[in-house]
Amino acid sequence: MARRRHSAEFKREAVKLVKQPGMSRLRVAQELGVHPSLLRKWVEQFDSGAWESKPGVQLKSAQTQELEQLRRELNRVKSERDILKKALAYFAKDPT
Repeated sequence: MARRRHSAEFKREAVKLVKQPGMSRLRVAQELGVHPSLLRKWVEQFDSGAWESKPGVQLKSAQTQELEQLRRELNRVKSERDILKKALAYFAKDPT
């Protein structure tokens, strides 16, 4: 089964439907044809502030995007450091 990708606007509207009085997550999930756990995940992400709720804006906030970019950079720098440590240890060995 192919993985479906949902647009940011679709996710925002799905969360709005869930938050309306008298609407259950299960009912909205069935009407939209998505798995209830996926809809629950979207609601949690909106509630936690990980996503922007304004239309026309990317789902991830600028702070979240920056945090992810910094984490990727940190991982890259750590791996470079580890490589240099191993190289230093290799060349520092006594050849005798």
